[in-house]
This record gives sequence, structure tokens and C-alpha cells, in this order.
Amino acid sequence: MLLSLSLTHATAGFDVLERTTAAFAGLATPDLIARTMERDDVSGAVVLSTCNRLEAYLDVAPGTDHVVTEQLVASLAQRTGGDVAQLTSAVAVRLDGDAVSHLFAVTCGLDSLVVGEPEIAGQVRRDYDAARVAGCTTATLDQAFQRAMHVSRDVRRRAHHTGDASVTHLALELAASHLPDLRGARVLLVGTGAHARTAVTALAARGVRDVAVYSAAGRAEDFAAKHGAQAVGDLGLGIAEADVVLTCTSRVAIGELEIGPRRARRLLVIDLGLPRNVDPAVGDLPGVDLLDLATIAKHAQVPGLTSDDISASLIADAVAEYTAQQDATAAVVALRGHVGSLLEAEIDRSRRRASTAEEADRTEEALRHLAGVLQHGPSVRARQAAADGRVAEFEQALGVVLGVDVDGDQLRVDGD
Repeated sequence: MLLSLSLTHATAGFDVLERTTAAFAGLATPDLIARTMERDDVSGAVVLSTCNRLEAYLDVAPGTDHVVTEQLVASLAQRTGGDVAQLTSAVAVRLDGDAVSHLFAVTCGLDSLVVGEPEIAGQVRRDYDAARVAGCTTATLDQAFQRAMHVSRDVRRRAHHTGDASVTHLALELAASHLPDLRGARVLLVGTGAHARTAVTALAARGVRDVAVYSAAGRAEDFAAKHGAQAVGDLGLGIAEADVVLTCTSRVAIGELEIGPRRARRLLVIDLGLPRNVDPAVGDLPGVDLLDLATIAKHAQVPGLTSDDISASLIADAVAEYTAQQDATAAVVALRGHVGSLLEAEIDRSRRRASTAEEADRTEEALRHLAGVLQHGPSVRARQAAADGRVAEFEQALGVVLGVDVDGDQLRVDGD
């Protein structure tokens, strides 16, 4: 069964979420997944970690969801030094169809701090790919995440947009209210990830041309060359020359020392990191304004993709289709098992009767093609029957017509 555990800005608040993400800062994705899969009941896992959410999607043995959840929350509390009861109330637990529906909504940006943000789909893709490369996914997880990517593209293509939708865009909208002329400002980007890439495009659209970038990982030169920015090698000097500092990185912490003495004009610091990249005390310095995620969230009622109407309808249809496919799996497996057993027996007979190896190969190819054609139609109808709530009728028909009995995970073929 599919189990999802979600700790987000909506369920936990930024303080709890920050403490949790800070506890895992620097831990490689494969290691994070390995910790999640320590129980024998967990056969696969994908861990999604972004600036405002930490989620685990798990393939667990039926009936073990409660004990798996309790153990993971207890392990989380131990690592973060948090209270088990507090974390338990902050973690949203979903099963099967509800977990899939949530995954689809997350990937489409409908559960984001700013509804409809485009970056989340890429983050989901990267974390899923990391789990798949590490060998930590299962067929159930693969189907759910691959379908989520497809739904995200469909929603983004068909649902209406009412403007730019991302935390970065909203932060820059707020920045414009702090500065009399954003176009004439010098902006320093700290980090070269998705937020920095989005910021470069958004700043250019607003007429900002003086953009610099700093990277503690040494990626500033490449980023600057690709995006028409200026690379900065010293963070302190970069901040001293900036009017706006926008940061989202796991490597840099900015405090009062990095800010240093200020000029007469004000400095706006935008912290999009979680854990925080900027010491909150920076906001108390004279001449400095600080916008962090908690502040930005208060202004996040900016519609991107609407969470109702078209988007919700598309997601609901996709969840229904996915669930129908899962419900039909046993019947399809039974059908293919039945046809496969007959096929292998017939191939064996044809090889014994063939006069040459070439003749035997041609006959096998023809038989396998025929078997595939014969299975395709009933497989499609099995999924349709499941979508209509009539999969039991389809299973009964398999028994009447072919003598195939679908019994849970067991397949019994009669009359061979």
C-alpha cells in the first residue's frame, strides 16, 4: 500500500519545519532514503525535500501503516530533538488514493506556499530520479510519480494562469514595494539553484540589469556566463555593493558580520532558504529590511493555477484513472498469466515440430505477436471496468470464459 507522510509549512508552521529540515541538512538523498527504509515493512521510498516541505512516499506492507508512521515520527523527533506528540500532530498521513491525490496536487503546485509555482515539478522529478537511481523505488512508486509528472504537464497546459506564480516572483513583488526604483537596484543572488534561475528571468522582465551572483560551491562563474550576470568571489564585498540580496542555498549563512557597515541607502535581504540562510537578527540592523519565508507566506494569496475548477477536476480524473489501473492489476496479471502459460506450451510444441531453427523462430515471433494482440483489448476493458466499479464482473467473466480464477495475489488456471 502507498503511504505518504507530509511535514509542510501548512501542517507544521515554519519553526517546526525549519528545525526538521536543519536536522537533515547536508545528508545526501540516498542516505535520507536509507534511513526511511530501515524497517522491513518498507519496500520502497521517495523523499521529497524542498524549501517548505519534507515528505516521504512509502510502499509499505498492508496493515503496517500505523507502526511505520509511529516509528518514522519517533526517529524524526529523536534526530531533531523535538516532541513526539508535537511532530505527530504536525505530520499529515495519507494512504493509497489520498496519497496519490496529494502527490498529484503537490507536483502541480497546488499545495505550494504560492499556488501554482512552477519549480515544484522539477524538484519532485529530481527527488524521484534520485530515489530511482539509488534503487529505492518500486513499481507502485514508479507508477505514481510518473503519472504525477504527466498530470502536472497536463494541468499546466490546460489550466489558466493569471500571472507569474512562485515564491521568487512574490518576493520580488514585495521587494518592489520596499525600493523606490527596483530597476536601478543592484541585486546579489546567493546560490545558483532554481530560485536564482527564476530570479534572473523575473528581474530581467522588471528591467533590472545589475545582477551579481555568489556561490560558496564555486558555481558563480558558470551561472553568470549563462545568465548575463556578474560573478562575485567575496560574499561580504558583494553584500556591501548590493541594494537587494536574495538567497536560497544550503551552504551559506549570513549574519551581522557578513552585512557589515551600511551605506546611507537601505539594504533589502530576501531569505528563501529553509533552514534559514540569514540570521533573523539581521532584520534588526539599522538600514536593513529582512523578508523570510514566514513573512512572504503572509502575502502568498496570489493565484497561479486555481485549486478549484479546471485544475482540481483534472487531478480528480487522473486519480480516478490511476486507482482504476491499480484495482484492475490482479485481473490483468491473471489474464496475462493464463495466456502466457498457453503461449509457452504452444511455442514448445511448435519448436519440436519445426523442420529448421529459422522456422521455429518465425513461428515463435508470430505466436508472441498474436498473444499480445489478444491480451491488449481485455486489459483495456479491465481498467475500464475498474473505473466503472465493475472489476468484480470482469473477474467473474475471466472464470466463466477462460477458467481463470483471480484470488488476491494468487492465480489458479483451470482446464489447461
